[in-house]
Amino acid sequence: MAHDVIATCPVCAHELAVTRLRCGECGTTIEGEFSVGRFGRLTREQTQVLESFLRSRGNLRDMERELGISYPTVRARVESLVRVLGFGPRDEADTPVPGPAAPAANPEATTGRREILERLSRRELSAEQAAEAIRALGRDAR
Repeated sequence: MAHDVIATCPVCAHELAVTRLRCGECGTTIEGEFSVGRFGRLTREQTQVLESFLRSRGNLRDMERELGISYPTVRARVESLVRVLGFGPRDEADTPVPGPAAPAANPEATTGRREILERLSRRELSAEQAAEAIRALGRDAR
């Protein structure tokens, strides 16, 4: 009975290398050092999320039903999977260019929002005060 290849050492948790491959049909054996590849390093849960993603053709609502977890959890697991597979956050080149309906962000407003959020994180503002300050930035930009 064939077993899945494990990708990490059960003793020290470092990545394992495959050193021998054998064809079950003709008996050819190849020795060397081979990586298990990015998909071989996935946990069972990550593999389950990837398989569900492919079965659902990327429909997160279908994944939610199939996996029996909430939509935010599905999104978080897909995002985690994207990072684990080495695709990381989107580059700025992947970001859509604003059209006429969505003007480019005002750099001053962006800085202002950042400052408000930093004050909120330091508890210098309540959530309500921060929300009102951000709304005011939007009104001032018009």
